Amino acid sequence: MSLSERKEDEVRRLLAGPLPSVPPGLVTEATARGERLLRRQRAVRRVLWLLFCVAVVAFTVWAAVEQPWIRPPAETTPPLQGW
Repeated sequence: MSLSERKEDEVRRLLAGPLPSVPPGLVTEATARGERLLRRQRAVRRVLWLLFCVAVVAFTVWAAVEQPWIRPPAETTPPLQGW
């Protein structure tokens, strides 16, 4: 008998036997935990969206004030050539 056949027979015996009893209150606890996880995920998602929006506004304000697309004026004059 190969290993896979033995495992299959063992699984069939487990499934054919009596089902284990579920502890009372397990469903309630699992539901409460799932709701907590969903609330936490929603809160994290909202905070991340808020941070993203703040970053976009901050970048927009910085770009409007600094105008990085405009070249700064030269502080020295270029050398004269051809005199």
